[in-house]
Amino acid sequence: MFDNIKSYFGHGKNHIFTVILKGLFWLAPIVAITLIILWIYDNINALTKAMFEFIGINPLHHPFLWTIFGVVILALIAYVVGIFVETRLGNFIQKLYSKIPGYQTIKELVNIFNTSKSGEKKVLVVLIKGFTTEGFNIGLMYSTKQSVVKDHYTVTLSMTPIPNGGFMFEVPKDKIFVIEEATFDSNLQYLLSMGVKSLADILNIEPKNIEEFPSLDEYLKK
Repeated sequence: MFDNIKSYFGHGKNHIFTVILKGLFWLAPIVAITLIILWIYDNINALTKAMFEFIGINPLHHPFLWTIFGVVILALIAYVVGIFVETRLGNFIQKLYSKIPGYQTIKELVNIFNTSKSGEKKVLVVLIKGFTTEGFNIGLMYSTKQSVVKDHYTVTLSMTPIPNGGFMFEVPKDKIFVIEEATFDSNLQYLLSMGVKSLADILNIEPKNIEEFPSLDEYLKK
């Protein structure tokens, strides 16, 4: 009888612990996004408050108005900066900062998460011959510039669930297939899921035969 009671409470503890973990993992992304939104909101508030006070308006009397105003200003600034970085002056300023030790390293690390890159710098999600005899691995190409070996390109295979490590391979272009529907973000979701969700699930597409994916050579010719 006592063994049955102990067993019951043992199962009860496991159940409680499992539910607590489930709740924590459900809350974690919501809390993280909420904190980021609140941080952005606080900074917008500070900016717009200073601007309203500068022109002689008390922001406390118009809280909703100055928040909307701040969002619009932030979007305009980001848009102007987005155009500015493509100009000669933007390139000149970037070259000046590149002389500062550590700037280039920080820039490259931040740039990894930039999904707006295009041309040779666009991040591609690709398939290459895997570690098994017949299979393929999903990797990333952070640039479509050729490797040090002619007609070879650098493909990175990230680790899971912490994708800040991995392996780099120099792969011939005819052995690389591009998953056009995928982005850096969707590949990150795939890695963090540790395979619980397939990339097809994340992209909401049907699985394809390997022949249906364009090779890198075909992709670059488009």
